Amino acid sequence: MAKKNMIQREAKRTKLIQKYNNQRQEIKKKIDNRLTFIEQIELQRELQKLPKNSAPCRKRNRCWKTGRSRGFYKDFGLSRHVLREMSHKCLLPGVKKASW
Repeated sequence: MAKKNMIQREAKRTKLIQKYNNQRQEIKKKIDNRLTFIEQIELQRELQKLPKNSAPCRKRNRCWKTGRSRGFYKDFGLSRHVLREMSHKCLLPGVKKASW
């Protein structure tokens, strides 16, 4: 189980990403359509004034059950430990233990 503060920090980042998404996209479109180098620098400064945690690349995938960030399977939203437990209990549709 991940520490509670890490899970809360991740939730805060998710809220910030949603809050500043439109502003970030508008500034990036303006940078693509820039006319001069000076305008591009000014737009980059505007982008840097936004909070760091509002950038989507700072979001970390976490297991929805345990909050574990490592060994994350995107298809299920689970970590490898929980995925194994749930698949043994037949709680995941279409997942079968390999045997040969």
